[in-house]
Amino acid sequence: MSLKIRLTRGGAKKRPYYRIVIADSRSPRDGRFIEKVGTYDPMKPKDDAARITLDIEKIKAWLAKGAQPTDRVLRFLDAAGLLKRAPRNNPEKAVPGKKAQERAEAKAAAAAAPSEGEAA
Repeated sequence: MSLKIRLTRGGAKKRPYYRIVIADSRSPRDGRFIEKVGTYDPMKPKDDAARITLDIEKIKAWLAKGAQPTDRVLRFLDAAGLLKRAPRNNPEKAVPGKKAQERAEAKAAAAAAPSEGEAA
């Protein structure tokens, strides 16, 4: 049985509220879970202490048993100083596509051509 420390969604429409739970990885997102170990309220301001609540002792115990946190929960645990999260970086994602690069080159060439004509 593969255990995950993950979020389950609650709350009303457009008013999310999440519980941080220990669940079998095969169970549905909002379905059966083993234990509740915290909460996350994204509607509260980022500097509010009650935005994220974690039961550190329970989380440590489940991590020792082999539970794997999801990426979002790992961010919370990293902020709490419990685990270290390696920052992700994909500089290739920011590079424009081929057509966008071609348009930029054509625009640069068009901008350079009249300035050469005026200088002569």
